Amino acid sequence: MLCESCKENEATVHLTQVIDGAIKKLHLCEACAAKSGIDIQGPLSITDILLGMGIQKPADLPDAERTCPRCHMRRTDFKKTGRFGCAACYEAFAEELPPLLKAMHRSDHHTGKVPSRESLRVRASAELESLQQKMDKAIAAENFEEAARLRDAIVACRRRMNEPEARATP
Repeated sequence: MLCESCKENEATVHLTQVIDGAIKKLHLCEACAAKSGIDIQGPLSITDILLGMGIQKPADLPDAERTCPRCHMRRTDFKKTGRFGCAACYEAFAEELPPLLKAMHRSDHHTGKVPSRESLRVRASAELESLQQKMDKAIAAENFEEAARLRDAIVACRRRMNEPEARATP
């Protein structure tokens, strides 16, 4: 099988990627794989897999050697290790983090587990925060009727949070 990039040499590097159920296969020769940033000598890390098997698109090439201004960690170093060198790396690589985190966690926000005895309190706390934000927006928009309704909902929510569990369950 010929290399899909140069169409001259024998393809010896075979990559398979599954994205949303669609299978994408790529067959490259060693030279084209090296040009694409794929390290065929070293082990393939989970970071490489999550970042698209280490394949750089042509549009990504100018950013390929982005470095941290403090510790001088390169983008390629981060891809190999999956760890940042210092706190400034988070700012240096900020543009690349959201898609990476979304790919790793299948979401763009954390939805961790909560012990069952705490779930009611956590949900009520989140509801209280949401109601407070909505009330602040209503006040800023001078929609005082809506703000009063939200205030009453906040008071009711706080009351539910302060009820002993014995009264909350029949």
